[in-house]
Amino acid sequence: MIHNIKKLGLFLSFTVLSLGIMYSQDAKAGKATFRSKCGSCHDVSLKQKMTGPALEGVIDRWNTAGAFKGKSGEEWLKTWIYNWNDAVAAGYPYAAKMKDFDASAMSVFTGQITENDYANIIAYIKDPASAAPTVAAAPAGVVDASKAGDSKSSYTVTIFGAFIILLILAYFLGKTSRSLNLITLDKSAEGEYKLNVGEEDKTPFYSKSSFKSFLLLSTVLLFVFALGKSAIGLGRQQGYQPTQPIKFSHALHAGKNKIECQYCHFTAAESKHANIPSVSTCMNCHAAVQSGPQYGKTEIQKIYNAVGWDPATNTYSKEPKKVEWVRIHNLPDHVYFNHAQHVTAGKVECQTCHGPIETMDEVYQYSPLSMGWCINCHRNHDVQFVDNAYYNTFKKFHDDMKAGERTRVTVEDIGGTECQKCHY
Repeated sequence: MIHNIKKLGLFLSFTVLSLGIMYSQDAKAGKATFRSKCGSCHDVSLKQKMTGPALEGVIDRWNTAGAFKGKSGEEWLKTWIYNWNDAVAAGYPYAAKMKDFDASAMSVFTGQITENDYANIIAYIKDPASAAPTVAAAPAGVVDASKAGDSKSSYTVTIFGAFIILLILAYFLGKTSRSLNLITLDKSAEGEYKLNVGEEDKTPFYSKSSFKSFLLLSTVLLFVFALGKSAIGLGRQQGYQPTQPIKFSHALHAGKNKIECQYCHFTAAESKHANIPSVSTCMNCHAAVQSGPQYGKTEIQKIYNAVGWDPATNTYSKEPKKVEWVRIHNLPDHVYFNHAQHVTAGKVECQTCHGPIETMDEVYQYSPLSMGWCINCHRNHDVQFVDNAYYNTFKKFHDDMKAGERTRVTVEDIGGTECQKCHY
C-alpha cells in the first residue's frame, strides 16, 4: 500500500513537472498574445481603465472573491478568460458581478488561445516589466538605422563634387586654349616659324571654346543629376497622407486608449501582409461606444452604415457595404517584404518603420521605404538572438558570442543585404 502511494506520488510529481515544462510561462510571448487578444479592452496597470478593468492584481482579486464549487478564484478566472458565459452560468458570484462591469461583452476565446498562451498571458500580467524588450547599445560609430538618412544626400554630394572638379578642369582647358589662340605661327622666307605673342583676342565670350566647354559640361551634369534624382525618387511617396473614407485617429486609439497595433492589424505577426482592419473589428468596441471625443457620432455612424448596424435597435438591419480604404504604404512589385519576418522573428517594433503612429491623427508615410533606407537598417540593426528560437540554427554566432569573440550580430551578418533576399 505504502509502495503504491509512493509510486502515485512520484507519478503526480512527474506529471506536475511535465506540465510545468510543457506550459512554461514566457512573459514576452504572453505580451504578444495579450496585445493581439486583450490589449484593446484591458491595460495591465491601474493607470488606464478601458472597456474592461485594468488587470494589475487581477489574480489576487479573484482569489479574494473565494472558492466556489471546489474551484479556487484563480481557476474561475481561467474559466472566465476562455468563456465568461461558463463562469456566469455556473453561478460564481464574482463572475456575475464582473459581467456588468461594462456594457460591452467580453470576447470568447475558447479555441483561440492554447493552454500555453494562457500561461504566458498570466506571466505577463503578473510581471509586465519582464517582457520589456532588451535593447543593446550600439557600438561607437554605428548610426541608429531608425535615424539614418536616405542615400540621396550622399548621391547629391558626389554629383556636386564631380561638378566642381569638371568646372575647374574646364577653366584650365579654356585658359590653355586661349593661350594657343593668341599664338600665331607665321612662316618666314627661310622656312622657319616665328611666334607672335600678345595679339589682342577680339573673339566674343560666347564663341570661345572655354565658354562652350563650360556650357556643355554644365548641361550634361545638370541632366545627369536631374535624371538620377528622378530615378531614385521613382515610386517614392514619403509624407503621403491620403484622405480616408472614415476618419480614424491613431492618436486617440493607439495613443490615448493604448489599443495595441496587433489587435486591429492582427496578421502582421503571422503573415507577409499587415491587414487593413475590417469594420467588424471596429464594432467590437463601437457597438457600445457610439460617440467619440474627436468626431462625435459622425464618423462612427459611417461604421454603422458600412456594417448595416442600427444603433437604435442594436441589430444588423441593413446590407453591409465595402469601405474603400486608401492604401498608404506601398512597395514595388519586385520587392519582397514579410511583416511576420520582422515582427515575429526580428522583434521589430511597428514604430521603427511607421514612425510615431500613436501620435498621428491622420496616418502618413513616415519613412522613405527606399532600398538604401532598408539596407542601412539591415547593416546597423542588431538581431535579438537571446530568447529567440528562430535564430537557434546560427550555432557559430551563438558560440562566438559565448566565447566573447562577438558582441553583436546584425541583419547583414545573417545575409540581410544579399540581393536575392528581397529581389528574386
